[in-house]
Parts: sequence; C-alpha cells; structure tokens
Amino acid sequence: MLWVAVIGLVMTVVALALVARRVQFLFKLATSGPGAPERIEFAKANVGTEIKAQLVEVFGQKKLLKWTPSGTAHFFVMWAFFILVSVYLEAYGALIQGAITGTPDFHIPLIGTWPILGFLQDFIAVAAFLGLVAFAVIRIRNSPKTMGRQSRFSGSHLGGAWLVLFMIFNVIWTMFLFRGAAANLGNLPYASGAFMSDATAALLRPLGTTANQWLEYIGLLLHIGVMLVFSVIVVNSKHLHIFTAPMNVLFSRRPDGLGAADVMRSNGKVLDFEEADPETDLFGRGKIEDTTWKGFLDFYTCTECGRCQSQCPAWNTDKPLSPKMLILDQRDHAFAIAPYIMATEAERENLPADVLELAGKPLVGEDGVIHPDVLWSCTNCGACVEQCPVDIEHIDHILDMRRYQVMIESSFPSEAGVMLKNLENKGNPWGMSEMKRAEWIEELDFEVPIIDEKMPEDVEYLFWVGCAGALEDRAKKTTKAVAELLHIAGVKFGVLGPMEACTGDPARRLGMEFLFNMLAQQNIETLNEAGVKKIVATCPHCFNTLANEYPQLGGTYEVVHHTQLLAKLVDEGLLTPVTPIEEKITYHDPCFLGRHNKVYSQPRDIMAKVPGVKAQEMHRHKDRGFCCGAGGARMWMEERLGKRINTERVDEALTTDPDTVSTACPFCLVMLGDAINEKKNTGEAKETLEVVDVAQLLIKSVKGEKV
Repeated sequence: MLWVAVIGLVMTVVALALVARRVQFLFKLATSGPGAPERIEFAKANVGTEIKAQLVEVFGQKKLLKWTPSGTAHFFVMWAFFILVSVYLEAYGALIQGAITGTPDFHIPLIGTWPILGFLQDFIAVAAFLGLVAFAVIRIRNSPKTMGRQSRFSGSHLGGAWLVLFMIFNVIWTMFLFRGAAANLGNLPYASGAFMSDATAALLRPLGTTANQWLEYIGLLLHIGVMLVFSVIVVNSKHLHIFTAPMNVLFSRRPDGLGAADVMRSNGKVLDFEEADPETDLFGRGKIEDTTWKGFLDFYTCTECGRCQSQCPAWNTDKPLSPKMLILDQRDHAFAIAPYIMATEAERENLPADVLELAGKPLVGEDGVIHPDVLWSCTNCGACVEQCPVDIEHIDHILDMRRYQVMIESSFPSEAGVMLKNLENKGNPWGMSEMKRAEWIEELDFEVPIIDEKMPEDVEYLFWVGCAGALEDRAKKTTKAVAELLHIAGVKFGVLGPMEACTGDPARRLGMEFLFNMLAQQNIETLNEAGVKKIVATCPHCFNTLANEYPQLGGTYEVVHHTQLLAKLVDEGLLTPVTPIEEKITYHDPCFLGRHNKVYSQPRDIMAKVPGVKAQEMHRHKDRGFCCGAGGARMWMEERLGKRINTERVDEALTTDPDTVSTACPFCLVMLGDAINEKKNTGEAKETLEVVDVAQLLIKSVKGEKV
C-alpha cells in the first residue's frame, strides 16, 4: 500500500504546484489595474448583508433556481462539490492509513461512521449524476448548431463545458468504484446508509478478494487523480467560477448592480471634475489595463451560461450586443496580452511581436476588441445583470467604456450630440424653452403651486414632472392625470416649473458624466434651497436618478414613483375607482421602474382595483420584462440595426389581443405608441388599440370620463 500512497502524494504535489502557479498569474493580472477599495470597504461595513448574500445566492442558488430545470441540476452538482469534500478527506485518509498500517480503513473522526453521512455522500453523487444528464440534454437541445443565434450557448466555449461534465462524471464513478471495493473488504466506514456504494459492492463481490483489493487501490488513485486533473482544468477554464463566484457575489454592488449607475473613479478615488486631469486621471475605460480587479473578477467568474444573452433586448432583435460576449471578449483579450499588462516598460520591448500587436488593438473601435455597434446597442435595461447568477455587472463595463468614448474620444452616435447640446443649453433633450415646462398647468381647472423659493409648509410633495412629462404631448396626458388624482385625493403638491431641469439621466447613461454632474448639482441646489423633502416622479428614469443617484452628490430625498403613491391613496380610500373599464389590458414593465427599482406590484395593484379590467400578462414580464428600447440614451439615437426593440415588444403585446397596453413610463409610452401606430398602418393592430399610463386608467375610472 506504500506505493499507492507515494503515487497519490506525488500527483497531489504536482497538481497543487500547477494550480498555485495559475492562481498567482490570475491574481497578478487582476491586480495590475486600478484598485476598487470601495468594494472592500462596503463588504467590511456590511458583513450581515454579505453573509446573507452568500447564503441566498451562493448556497441557496436563488438566481439559478429562477430557471427551474437547469437551476435544480446546478443546485445538486454544486452541493456535490461541498459534500463530496468529505469523501476526499476519507480518500486521503485511506491513502495515509494504508501506508502506515497496510489497511485503508480510515474514517473521519467523530462523524465518519454515521450512516446519515454515508447516505448524503451517495445521494448527492447520484443527484449530481442526474444533474449531468440534465445538463447534457439541455446543451444538446439548445445547441448553437441547431438553434444558431437563438441558443443561449451561442458564442460560448462549448468544448470546455463538455470536458468539465466529463470530469465530474469521472469523479462520481471513481468514487463508487473504490467505495464499492472498500465495502467488500470491510474498509467502508459506513455499515449502512451508503446505498449506492453498497449496490456497487454487490456488483464487484463476485470478482473475489484480490480483485477487490486491486480495485480499491486503483479506484482510490483514480478518484484522487481525477480530482487533481479537474482542479488544474478548473483554474484554466470558465469553471474558475467555482472559486471566484462567491468572491464576485461578496464584492458586488448592493442591493445589486442596477438602480444607480456607479460613480466615476480614478485609481480608486471618486473623480472630481474640477480637479481631474485627462492626462493623469482615468476617464472611464480606454484600454483593458484600465479595468479594476472587480472587473477582472467579472471576467474570471463568467460561466458562459448565456442567461444574460437570452434576455438581452439588443441580442433578441438581431443586434451585435451580447452581454456574455462583451465579458468574454474582454477576458480573452486580457489573457492574450497578459504578458504585456504585467510587464514593466523595459520588459515590454522584448515581448513577442504578436503580443505587442494585440496590445496595440483599441478596446473599442471598428477593429477593436469591442465594436462600437456593440457598445451603443445597450439600452441599460438591466436584464443581463438581473439574470446573471454570479452577479456580473455588465452595465458597469458598458458605461465605463462609453465614458471614455464620449469624454476622451468624442466618439458616439451623432444624434446623441444634439441631445447633449440641448441638455447643456436648454436643460432638456428636445431643446425647448424652459418656460414651456409649466404650460400643461394651464389645461387644468385647479391651481398648481410653482415653487420658486421655499416649499410652503402645507405642500407635502414636490411633483417632479420631468422633461417628457412637461414637453411631450403624450406624456403630458400622464402628468395631468397624476396632478388631477393628487388633487382629488387632497394631496398638497407643487412643481418647480421653469426651475426644473433634466435630471441628467440621458447624459449619464450615454457616458457624458461631466454633463450629468453639472445638471445634477444644479437640480440639487434648487431642491435644497427650496427645502424639498419628498418627491413624486412619473418618469422611472427621473425617479431612479433622484432616488438612487443624487445621493452620490449630496442630494438625499424621499422619492416615490407615481404608481407607488397612487396605489397607496387607493388603498387608503382617498381615491375610489368606480366606473368600470371593460377592457383586456396588458401591462408593460418599464425597466427603470421594474428591474432597476423592483417596483412590480403597485401598477398592477392599481389596475386590479379598477372595475372591469381584465389584466393579461405578456410572456416576458416583471423581472424578465422586455425593454421598450429607450433606455441608455437610446431614446435619442436611431435604431439602424436589426428589428426595432419597441416593435418586438409590441408584437409580444399583440399576442394577448389587448384592447389597451398600459405602462408607467413616458419613454415607454412614446416608444410603444410609435410601434402600435406602425402596426395600425399595416393592419396588424386594431385601430382602437392605444397605449396609456396606469394613471390615465385610474383617473378614467375615478372620474368616469374619457381622458
């Protein structure tokens, strides 16, 4: 038995040396860029939150289990890795015990003979095997060879995935081989419970004692050897996520990478635009070396599962953006030029020509790592971040690259330049006069106070109307409906009128952080001077910016979306829907209200209280809702590639045969309305079909009038 122990220990030393070398390389590469001290500080300051995240996301597999078949399979395979560590303890113990005493009858102290442990070991191994079968079936059924672009595995490294499934299978059968033989020789620690090991023992028993002794030794070495080879494969493949996923969850933004866009940082510090120097400070990400260690952790952690890709509105409408490939292309490029990234200036001169050529490749460009069409196809809808089971923050990567392109390279779609000029000169994307912001008030039969100095004591809410709500004809209907509902409910509110400027959301999501800061600071100064405490907003983009992003610049307010406030007023009996609306209505979730801020129930609650409404959900709704195509500043950019996103969404809405499409966002109102009008022109939608805000439905029922 000594020779078995020697072979096993030599294999272990060699494998651990290879693993350690790779881990050292990965660590050095990840830490070669700028730091992200805020991630560590947050994790330290929120230990309870991080422990909960580990329990829910890593051990509980919450996100993975949203996709039940594959999630369940992964749940058992993952837990097999945890529980079968005990089998490897037994295997190494048997190796050493056999070398010392000649009999490999080792068991883990205290718990090593409990039947329940033997049962758990065998059960999880069998469950993992069934999980492998499920994975194989899923991959075959969703093969890119048959499904093409529709496969979520399109673009993934398929060979590596099959190799890993094969290696996990090898772990399972070698385990039962040596345990079955051990049971026949009396070396299995469990007298009962290990049902599959006992079944294997029954198959091997007729071979006799000598054969079982050899099978135990060979099975033991094979089981350990497979694990060691697997370890080397893991740290050199996408299955590195086995080790990095818990870390990526630990250092991810909370509550998640949605809501507020991350602030711009240079070398770990928040960028101060008054003192920033483009020559020395980082303005976004211009090259792969500018990626923080958290960005590299995203690269290492991507499992290539394609869930993000399958939910991406850009990918689903034949555009070049795949969130998965965005991460993988950066990762593969980083690995390809790793010698350059980690070398000193002097060392770089002696690097191979192919490495130097790749290192000179732009991160974003026609011949770059990321094509500009990929970068500008993103709507910031957040479907990728929401679906990613390992908390990769795709939007952060996209915004960082956009920021560099916009502020340093001045390279972005030309139409967006008009929007930026309008924001800078007129405070709104359309370039209209600020005096037009209050014109909608003239169409009401009651007074709305315009706050030009201090909020009156009897005014509870500032109504943040937003650019669309004040200036776009369709969105103004929502504005007037909300104002009337608040008036009916006795809620005192006022507006800023000409003093209100764009929150800066389009500028920030385009990548023009400087302009966002300018607009935000202007608005924060106005709000603070007026003594504003509570704000109600109809635009989810304004709502998200005011509630989640202004605190980054010192503007902290209690902000609610109009559907949240209206649902509360209905519940309290201050608004009573009485007139039936006998219509089939399907609700479209705005991305910045739903995924970004988790407001799903209140708009539906309002509709449920309106008599006669027959609510119907589209196939993709709530956290899997499909974008209208306006986010990420796409509202002001032409959609030249693939199918229009708003057309795709309306096609889906039409499958429910609705009388009305409802939503809770002025951008969605415009985008869906345009697509519906196109469908009417081609005869694909009935002439009576319209898109309205939930507030319009409510005021129609409350007043019994058409609005």
